[in-house]
Amino acid sequence: MARRTDNREKENPLQVFVRDNNVDQALRALKKKLQREGLFREMKRRRAYEKPSEKRAREQGEAVRRARKAARKLAQREGLVAKPRRAR
Repeated sequence: MARRTDNREKENPLQVFVRDNNVDQALRALKKKLQREGLFREMKRRRAYEKPSEKRAREQGEAVRRARKAARKLAQREGLVAKPRRAR
């Protein structure tokens, strides 16, 4: 059986450039990109076996959170709910 590969790997490989030998800045940028891609979350999730029932429950919870977030954003755009204030 052939192994499936993720299309994102082929389309958009993560790339970070080191400028002026500033490796620390490049590492911070890499960590930020990996965080945005969800790689750390994926690694943590794959650390141990996840039962199919747990997977279904997790995916349903994620779907509910996405739907709530979309509804909240829509309400903010329509002016029904005030936008959250940023903490300083």
